[in-house]
Amino acid sequence: MPKEKKTLLDFWEEQMKQSHTSSNYFFRKSPSHYHMMLLVMSAFKEGTKLSVEELKTKLFKTSRPKSALIITEACEKGFFKLEKTSTDQRVKNIVPSESFIKEFNNYLETLKNISY
Repeated sequence: MPKEKKTLLDFWEEQMKQSHTSSNYFFRKSPSHYHMMLLVMSAFKEGTKLSVEELKTKLFKTSRPKSALIITEACEKGFFKLEKTSTDQRVKNIVPSESFIKEFNNYLETLKNISY
């Protein structure tokens, strides 16, 4: 295997060396964190709305208070943002930030380019 090719292990190690404030670290804290990221990004990629309440319900094996804490922290760190709906101002949809979308797409592209 040529040295210039990245392996999955090299990629993983490189990701884990990044700052503890990065999304890589945040979304790997627990299965719930990772699941939340996948749910939000899946809704974004599909062009569907995902309310905070729907997200709390969809997170498996995570209490609603714990889900709320993770959502709040992800928003505070700038990975996600909340948008009020035009029909009901009490309902907030959760969407990824522009910077997180770029980071996520870069992550996916790097994974696609890894060869064994």
